[in-house]
Amino acid sequence: MAQIDTLPPLREVIRQHELMAKKSLGQNFLLDLNLTAKIARAGGSLEGINVVEVGPGPGGLTRALLACGARHVVAVERDERCLAALAEIAAHYPGRLTVHAGDALEADWPALIAGLEGPVRITANLPYNVATPLLIGWLKTEPWPPWFQSMTLMFQKEVAERIVATEAEEAYGRLGVLAGWRTEAEIVFDVPPSAFVPPPKVTSSVVHLRPRPAPLPCTPAALERITQAAFGQRRKMLRQSLKGLGGDLTAALADAGLRPEMRAEEVPVAAFVALANALK
Repeated sequence: MAQIDTLPPLREVIRQHELMAKKSLGQNFLLDLNLTAKIARAGGSLEGINVVEVGPGPGGLTRALLACGARHVVAVERDERCLAALAEIAAHYPGRLTVHAGDALEADWPALIAGLEGPVRITANLPYNVATPLLIGWLKTEPWPPWFQSMTLMFQKEVAERIVATEAEEAYGRLGVLAGWRTEAEIVFDVPPSAFVPPPKVTSSVVHLRPRPAPLPCTPAALERITQAAFGQRRKMLRQSLKGLGGDLTAALADAGLRPEMRAEEVPVAAFVALANALK
């Protein structure tokens, strides 16, 4: 395996710092630095770009981001065992890596990127157990357009398919509506289980999300409320699944161009937004 820098191979780093992946933290380490470089470049050139990374672990993707030219990387790592390895990377790339020890679900993102000059992207091999909540939090960012230029994130393939799904696809649901409302999302490539240590039981996918500069007007809370009700009983007709939301449902459905006998999986994103605005 070719090296992208002169730091020790990741297997050696893991052995030296005794960084066995913890299932409780959703950890699966990527050791192929050529693959992490491919992920780093998936969002485009990194020259002059600041990057937020979540769950760097032993630093495979971190190193790739820096080696590929990222101006500065802000990494959030919950596992204190990994901090020493990340400090070695920071020393190798002086002034270009800031590591915050803590839980990304509780992070104050604007505060963490304060002082950075230039655009910011999010690029991460997300821990599986927090991947969806983190994405939803970023999609609900206010104000919009958000503080990030794009997101390039790794998920379990099943979750990735839900993110990019439209009403024409079986995987379509609440996550697809929220992602489709505020971003343009696409699966860039898949990553086999064999690329990880330890190998997960599922294939993973890298998803690239570009914020829409002017999504249809709506509040995240209103859209979440309507999709939770609709997809919570996705096999029922809208007149049944939404009847507990209050308001004039018949009129709201008509205003959104929907038939009462339609089901959630048939409703496009724009119609969900119209319905949410009519019933909020």
